[in-house]
Amino acid sequence: MEIVTGPVLYFRGMEAGHCRIGALVVLPQDQRPALLYPGVGEPVSARQLGRGPGLTAWGYDFQLPAGRPGRYTIGARSWPVHPPGGGPLRIAYTACNGSERDRPGPVAPERNERWRHLARQHEHTPYQLLIQGGDQVYADALWKEVSQLHRWCRLSWRRQLQADFTPAMAREVGDFYFRHYCWLWSQPDLAPLLASIPSLMMWDDHDIFDGWGSHPPQQQACPVFQGIWWIARQHFALFQLGSLAEELPGGFGDPQGGHFGWAYRLGEVAILAPDLRSERSRRQVMGKRGWSWLEQTLADLKDCRRLLLVSTVPVVNLDLSSVERLLQLLPVHAFYKDDLRDQWRSYAHRGEWRRLVNLLLDYAKENGSGVTVLSGEIHLGALGEVVRDDGARFYQLTASGVAHPPPPRVLVGWYEWLSRKPAEVEPGTQMALRPLPQLERRYLAARNWLSLEQRQDQSLSACWYPQGHPQPLVLELP
Repeated sequence: MEIVTGPVLYFRGMEAGHCRIGALVVLPQDQRPALLYPGVGEPVSARQLGRGPGLTAWGYDFQLPAGRPGRYTIGARSWPVHPPGGGPLRIAYTACNGSERDRPGPVAPERNERWRHLARQHEHTPYQLLIQGGDQVYADALWKEVSQLHRWCRLSWRRQLQADFTPAMAREVGDFYFRHYCWLWSQPDLAPLLASIPSLMMWDDHDIFDGWGSHPPQQQACPVFQGIWWIARQHFALFQLGSLAEELPGGFGDPQGGHFGWAYRLGEVAILAPDLRSERSRRQVMGKRGWSWLEQTLADLKDCRRLLLVSTVPVVNLDLSSVERLLQLLPVHAFYKDDLRDQWRSYAHRGEWRRLVNLLLDYAKENGSGVTVLSGEIHLGALGEVVRDDGARFYQLTASGVAHPPPPRVLVGWYEWLSRKPAEVEPGTQMALRPLPQLERRYLAARNWLSLEQRQDQSLSACWYPQGHPQPLVLELP
């Protein structure tokens, strides 16, 4: 059996002393998958999940005993796994695994330098979970690589909005996403980690295409945009969740995929991620379904001692809404406008931002829990804190990109100057970006990834690993 891509592991939750895991493999279309042997218990057969150009994607679901090193075998190959359960919980966090210039083909060695570093750390002290917090794939090249879309882009604005999403477009777009994921997940620096550490993933705009949800409403509703969205959604579910978009596994808030929010509990630690893209528009980040799920999930997890919330876009970040308003009046490229509208602190999303901030502060206060937000998106590392007068607080840890290079130094310097003073969320609630540990700066301008260790005494150790720095940046949280 020839495995073209995979296996890629997905965390499915804990049950009765076992860790539930999904696995995805991609094979040539004329081959059938071998059985998966989990080491303990009966072998598992695969089911077909999707097809690409000359290829078929297959999915397995299996279990391994919690808290014990395990191994699974497919065909003639086997891979080690260290499932969570008992003892410290070790998590690796990454975001922004690519760039706007990504094309299938050979990659420069520097692109995956941080992945090689993560692999060395994993070999020394294994990680039990890999959280991938958005922009795992940069699909922006579809506008040039898909010939049907390239021609569509040359139409007038009016004709673009009226054009049909043709079957030929659908085939080309589907092939584009399938090939792109296979190229990405098969890279030698990533593949061994994806096969040995179960992942939890949430998408952001580049997993669809740049700025999804922040474009003008008539453009987002046009047939071509909607057709691309639908196909991107199917491939996100296939390659990042290991499932069908309309048949999501346990832990997801909407099994039919109306949104992709998920939540899992590991002992006294809760990990959850709201979906900030499926219901997004220029005027909202999440719709009624997403907000209702988030509020109910937080209520259901009220007895957890630690909450890790994955927000693909940072909750604690600069307020650039005045710049955003100015750019709306200027004939600048839409990239800058969309990038600013994506932020929680956009003037269009200010009410939802405060709603989320208060939800997290209320959770921390009412349950006596440590609350930490994990984010990427900005291609910088950062540390934020929100404090309310009643003593409630939460921390923001931002780590990105694991592959995307940092912004220009001039821009980072401007961010640094703007972030020097605390800001008011609302009366009685203050937020601030803090200098990173072992640095005198608030922004880490280097490729980076984040290591988290939840200890048995409930303390949390966070460690940024930046490229080019001799030492990691270590933060201890109560």
